[in-house]
Amino acid sequence: MTTDILQVRRVSKRYQAGSKSIEAVCDVSMTIGARETVGLVGESGCGKSTLARLIARLAPLDRGEIVLCGEDISHLTGPSLRRAYAHMKMIFQDPRSSFDPRLTLGASIQETLKAAGVPRSERRTQTESLLVEVGLDASFFTAKPHTVSGGECQRAAIARAIAAKPKLLICDEATSALDVSVQAQIMDVLCHLRREHDMSFLFISHDLALVSGFCDRTYVMKEGMMVESGATGQVLNHPKHPYTQTLIKSIV
Repeated sequence: MTTDILQVRRVSKRYQAGSKSIEAVCDVSMTIGARETVGLVGESGCGKSTLARLIARLAPLDRGEIVLCGEDISHLTGPSLRRAYAHMKMIFQDPRSSFDPRLTLGASIQETLKAAGVPRSERRTQTESLLVEVGLDASFFTAKPHTVSGGECQRAAIARAIAAKPKLLICDEATSALDVSVQAQIMDVLCHLRREHDMSFLFISHDLALVSGFCDRTYVMKEGMMVESGATGQVLNHPKHPYTQTLIKSIV
């Protein structure tokens, strides 16, 4: 039986926008199994990124539970939450915004290794190995985020994310800001990680072709709610919900 790395149980999040109250995520449940790659699709503004931020505990949830590797992390704070982060990392659409511009890429990766308990004497070597694994030369250790291309910065962000050997990697539109050729290179890196590491993925994307080629199962989100889920081929090739059918037709 597959062990769930992540369980999202009836999670909701409401925001106040002026005088209006908007439920960005409404009673959402989902699971991700060990070494499973799960897609999350839906049009812009449907709540995908909000859900990702709730799962990563970058925003507080109003209701529900988030269970990571068997531990309820829904309301953890301080050291307990930092320990949970060892099992989960996230990469974003704009990788530069996630780096400290004052630090080199290598120094940022070393900070993750330090938090993971890697001895100082081993951090430089491990950082260079991580850079090489994601397709960068070890010389990128001394580069600053603003001096490299978007694709190179995203590779460095992936290297930093996998430094702590997380069980779950959340990719929130991680390729959407890149041109097609660079996008393909980043997907090659993610496919390599899926083959070589004991890792699960939550892959959030508006690109159904990428989801089709990368994800085992897929969830479809509309206006903060899950409307369909199942094996990726079934959901994308034989959608049952009218919204999924319309979403696919609008892209094909």
